[in-house]
Amino acid sequence: MKHLHLPFLLMMVTTLTIISCRSTKQVSSDQTIQSSLDMSEQELLQKVQGNKHTAQYVASKIKFKVELGAQEISLSGKLLMRRDDVIRLQLMAFGFVEAARIEFTKDYVLVMDRINKQYLKVPYQHIDFLRTSGINFYMLQALFWNELFEPGKTDVSKNMLKKLEIDLSGIDAVMKFNQDKLSYSWLTEKNTGEILMTNILYADRFRGNSQLNWDYNDFKTYDRYHYPSTHNITLTLPKKEVKVGININSISHDASWEPRTTISNKYKEVMLDDILHRLMSL
Repeated sequence: MKHLHLPFLLMMVTTLTIISCRSTKQVSSDQTIQSSLDMSEQELLQKVQGNKHTAQYVASKIKFKVELGAQEISLSGKLLMRRDDVIRLQLMAFGFVEAARIEFTKDYVLVMDRINKQYLKVPYQHIDFLRTSGINFYMLQALFWNELFEPGKTDVSKNMLKKLEIDLSGIDAVMKFNQDKLSYSWLTEKNTGEILMTNILYADRFRGNSQLNWDYNDFKTYDRYHYPSTHNITLTLPKKEVKVGININSISHDASWEPRTTISNKYKEVMLDDILHRLMSL
């Protein structure tokens, strides 16, 4: 199969998402970061890692707006997540009809046009931006849950934490990690360790740079969890820019849903552009 270029809905797939649901539990003493970092840097990283949530399930109603040039679409929806297993985004048209479903598992990305009974199911390496940016399921999960990640890995290692470049000179802390043509950055609130922004930059001097910038705002407490209720995402490609705004309406830990979508034999497998054309006409 040929590699798919990254048009509108893929950018929406990569950037559309939801919530961070993080526990306020701090890192235990045996997880102290042993490195050449000074004490203030170690304290910051312990706060960031200590914010990692403990919930296994997340369910949330959301509202979002996607802009691509002059095109704009606003829909309601739902985000269902099971830790280390699946991320599912259900998009509603007219408030009650499921128009599309986007499902991330560890092995594939599924995009479904529910109205026209079309679907696309491909591994991550068949999607240009995900492949070149080194994004796998676990990195997407970290973006969705407002957490730190290690490129291409399932979790953050102590070795990666030691390699982070940390700048504490500003109002907020900046953490950076470079790998080949890729640069990963996190803007972090010093006192709480909350991640305020994540940036992924892929530098390509031949085709042009690609950049994903994800801002988290309006942190609120739900139950014992703290999460950003507003997400502003911008994906900039050499020839286009996509903006996504997400508002979190509610959050629960509902586990009463099937973790995998079954594709009916009534659905036709198509290319991504075919699904985009249909969905943008809603």
